[in-house]
Amino acid sequence: MDVFELDCDDDMREVIEKSARHLYGLVHARYIVTTRGLAKMLEKYKKGDFGKCPRVMCKSHPLLPTGQSDVPNVKAVKLYCAKCEDLYNPKSSRHTVIDGAYFGTSFHNIIFQVYPALIPPKSLDRYTPRVYGFKVHAPATLIRWQNARRDELRKRLRRLGIESGFKEEDVEPDEDDLEEDDEDVEVDMAAPAANLNIENGFTNR
Repeated sequence: MDVFELDCDDDMREVIEKSARHLYGLVHARYIVTTRGLAKMLEKYKKGDFGKCPRVMCKSHPLLPTGQSDVPNVKAVKLYCAKCEDLYNPKSSRHTVIDGAYFGTSFHNIIFQVYPALIPPKSLDRYTPRVYGFKVHAPATLIRWQNARRDELRKRLRRLGIESGFKEEDVEPDEDDLEEDDEDVEVDMAAPAANLNIENGFTNR
């Protein structure tokens, strides 16, 4: 017989059950970073039980659950892809209500430290928008920022003598360079006109 059947009303029982679920979640966050817990999560990860990355370039790489905060009731659980190193929302609405603190912020990093062979090669491919086969100019601030950071990282790695692994692409000229080119053209076009005025001045005399 349930020990709470005689002493607890419905409201008290609901509070107790909610607290028990919360306690179980916090215990779960600590269990999955133990040796046995990591082994259990490894099995699920290999079977793709947590889902596959929706990004096309990742080719259905399996995901891992992770939290964005170790403090309960802050963020719901997210899914981490080790190939593109990004976070995604769970597809099932049943999973979107699970507290991220029940998995913690360290689990997905610890499992790759314990099992380094699981670390996948990073996704180097990026989608390039095209119109009739021609690359579309990327005005988006985010894409410009990503390109700048990638070029900066490539230069730093090159100075250190480390192969970056990034695919070489045609580097588009900066806007400043284009403006300088335009100024040069304006100066060159203005020079003949000035000479013509001088000649006309001598001719009119």
